[in-house]
Amino acid sequence: MPVTPLHLGPGLAAKALLGRHMSLTLFGLGQVVMDVEPVVRILRGDFVLHGFTHTYLGATVIGAAVMMVGGPVRRYLLTHWLPDLGARRAGARAPSPLTRRAAAVGAFGGTCSHVLLDSGMHADLVPRAPFADGNSLLGVVSLATLHGACVVTGLLGALGLGVAALRSGSARFGGRL
Repeated sequence: MPVTPLHLGPGLAAKALLGRHMSLTLFGLGQVVMDVEPVVRILRGDFVLHGFTHTYLGATVIGAAVMMVGGPVRRYLLTHWLPDLGARRAGARAPSPLTRRAAAVGAFGGTCSHVLLDSGMHADLVPRAPFADGNSLLGVVSLATLHGACVVTGLLGALGLGVAALRSGSARFGGRL
């Protein structure tokens, strides 16, 4: 299924813990790119929605692509798509530079966590293909527990980011999303 806010919960928690060592923007971009294939398959009426992109091999390929193109996309989003338009007019500072580590942690964290989370809920997903068949994580936890964990991590992450923003004196967390 397409990305929901639930997919971003673990990303918010990771960002709160890792700070400048993770790009939340690239995490989210990776999540979105992962679900292009299922959306296309839904539109075509396919029975299997989760193919190559929802394998760890596919997540690695997509993570590498997101890491390569994510810097300019991140810069554009953080420079032109500010939630506070008054801040843009007042000359809000430019986004901080994106380090390779932050890009890698964000991009690969987003794509690999997407496969991990979806492995617990989609029967058509084969996360270790082409190296192994089956999905050993399907049904390990209930869907309600999985969704609840994503909500809780998201709330804790948002709280942590809010505290960090208040401490730094920046509502944008220093432009380090």
